[in-house]
Amino acid sequence: MSNSNVCGETRRGGTMPRTEIRIAGFGGQGVVLSGVLLGRAAVLHGGRYAIQTQTYGAAARGGAARSDVIIDDAPIVYPQVTHPDIMTAFTNQALGKYIDDLRPDAVLIIDSGLVHPPEGTSFDIHGIPATNIAVDSFGRSIVANMVMLGYMTALTGIIGRDALESAIREGVPKGTEDLNLTAFAKGFELARNGG
Repeated sequence: MSNSNVCGETRRGGTMPRTEIRIAGFGGQGVVLSGVLLGRAAVLHGGRYAIQTQTYGAAARGGAARSDVIIDDAPIVYPQVTHPDIMTAFTNQALGKYIDDLRPDAVLIIDSGLVHPPEGTSFDIHGIPATNIAVDSFGRSIVANMVMLGYMTALTGIIGRDALESAIREGVPKGTEDLNLTAFAKGFELARNGG
């Protein structure tokens, strides 16, 4: 079952309805930064409304972490993600913890080098070895989040590429802009090319 246009521009006469996104993994994988950049891109560069919240364990690096984002064309009244339309999972633990929250037709994107795909579900499942790509292509696992963000952006159309690239330029640590943008572009092109 393929439902990769769940957030496409054809719904509601060209507008995009409220979309709930969850990015989940562990501290140190850039989960929170990905959510912040996605929300920032929607509001500052996409002309939409967004709310971003985050949860992480007591041990920030290595503990469970998640970033929830809601994007809508209308003001957001209820700020909690309850049934994500889109989820990315960087760890099996994160997948196991949040999979039951997903809508039956949700887009689920896993880091296929680290996460085993679930079986017997109705989800639209996609895998990209984001961490392996980050290490092999850039020598740094820390940009796996940008590879995944690029892949998710191209796959779902939730926000425009230009909007995300602007948010990345503004929101990543100074001096890392080019690295992060290149990693984002790598994930984006892989999704566009069916990889």
